[in-house]
Amino acid sequence: MARDLARELYRAFRNQPKRNKIGESTETRGQVGDPQQIGSVLDELVISRDWRQGLAEGNIFAEWEKIVGFEIATHSNPISLVDGRLTIQTTSTAWATQLNLITVDLLKTISGSAPGALVETLVFIGPHAPSWKKGLRTIRGAKGPRDTYG
Repeated sequence: MARDLARELYRAFRNQPKRNKIGESTETRGQVGDPQQIGSVLDELVISRDWRQGLAEGNIFAEWEKIVGFEIATHSNPISLVDGRLTIQTTSTAWATQLNLITVDLLKTISGSAPGALVETLVFIGPHAPSWKKGLRTIRGAKGPRDTYG
């Protein structure tokens, strides 16, 4: 995938028209021109491949603390975003309950901070409970290390 991206960037760069010092085009498209800013080449690539939504959704995970604030980010972490459903794991069931109460405000904040991202619902889950399962196979009814097996 990285090779494909590099090829696309090279093609986009190569197909830029050559410009003079004033910025006017001096050659036809398809010839190697002056170096272009990487940002403009990446912008064209994002638009041509329709990656805007995916990048906006990725920013939710990368900038979670900026979006929701330090206190909420300390007690929550986005886990997955599938079909407009953002699943957020919290440090306790109390935090899951509290965040569930402000779901509408959080949705507004997320949509304002990550325009283009498709987030329609929020699902809050508490921390993982300890599991006594070991290995690939388990026996139903076995409760763990304190089970009397009888």
